[in-house]
Amino acid sequence: MADRQANSETGKTYLTLHELARAAREKLSIENWDYLVGGTETETTLLRNRQALDAIALQPRVLRDVSHIDTSGRLFGRPMRLPVLLAPVGGIASFDPGGTATAAQAAAEFGVPIMVSSVSKPGLEPTAAAAATGRKLFQLYVRGDEAWTDDKVRRAKAAGYEAFCFTVDSAIYSRRERDLDRRVIKRTLADVEEELFQAGLTWDHIKRYKDRHDLPLILKGIATPEDADLACRHGVAAVYVSNHGGRQLDHGLGAIDVLPDIVAAVAGRAEVIVDSGFIRGTDIIKALALGADAVGIGRAYVYGLAAAGRVGVVRVLELLEAEIWTSLGLLGVTRFAELDKSYLRKATPALMPGLTSALPLLDLDRKA
Repeated sequence: MADRQANSETGKTYLTLHELARAAREKLSIENWDYLVGGTETETTLLRNRQALDAIALQPRVLRDVSHIDTSGRLFGRPMRLPVLLAPVGGIASFDPGGTATAAQAAAEFGVPIMVSSVSKPGLEPTAAAAATGRKLFQLYVRGDEAWTDDKVRRAKAAGYEAFCFTVDSAIYSRRERDLDRRVIKRTLADVEEELFQAGLTWDHIKRYKDRHDLPLILKGIATPEDADLACRHGVAAVYVSNHGGRQLDHGLGAIDVLPDIVAAVAGRAEVIVDSGFIRGTDIIKALALGADAVGIGRAYVYGLAAAGRVGVVRVLELLEAEIWTSLGLLGVTRFAELDKSYLRKATPALMPGLTSALPLLDLDRKA
């Protein structure tokens, strides 16, 4: 049970997460690798995401019957094999030609939702068609007026997306110095002009959405309890705690550091999703123990996508499931509902945070 597919062909090839990350690095250009693992400016927020997770220790209970362990979760009242979703990744076609369609197929095959980015190929409808039976959420960067946004909502609903998401931590596009240093300039003047619509996004737009549309709404990029409370007052279905994986505001707090206060502010009025820096099964356990309903993974599944396409993403999820199953049993619990803060304790991180420090057996030099 700990690893259902260890004897499959992909399972035999990749026994650990770091092996998938290593294979991804070998296949990717240095420009695409830097785009995947890097953050903004000093990368302090990116490093704090890891440091914050590593500063939480697990406290196990013993002599409990853990012969039957359930690693499933629920989001919006529907079951999923793990309490995990594939987070939106812009430019995902840089890592696999099929882009979000490939990732959506993997998510459907394994049994978790995917949140599809509006700035990813092959686009809203082709991605939905590629994984018609899978659970899909649609994430929007606003690049047009209200009529433009309304059209996106209608199309998402018609294509079978079960929720709609505004990313709200990207009013201004950040300075990602790894990309700048490599002279990887992916934005045009037209892009900059369109981004003014995102910069103008306000709570009034959220109210307008709720007045006009019935597709459940998620706000991604919430980082304070004050904004979480405002989101709930506007009737959102989910508050998505995120600092964009350290790719937007530099010198922010780690995502899991702000999670408990946001969970308290939400107070059961909405689902709580969190991402930014979550790589290992124990990371996901910590988030669920602090009150999250689901955890978004980004870089982790892209390692699998870049390494082996659809089967690579599925393998990442299988390995996370194995890590979670093992750790829940060793904690003395049989399902996520049994977790609470009593299983956690602050501790000094054992490792210096780094771009891939969650995979300490991975030794990659940054090459020119």
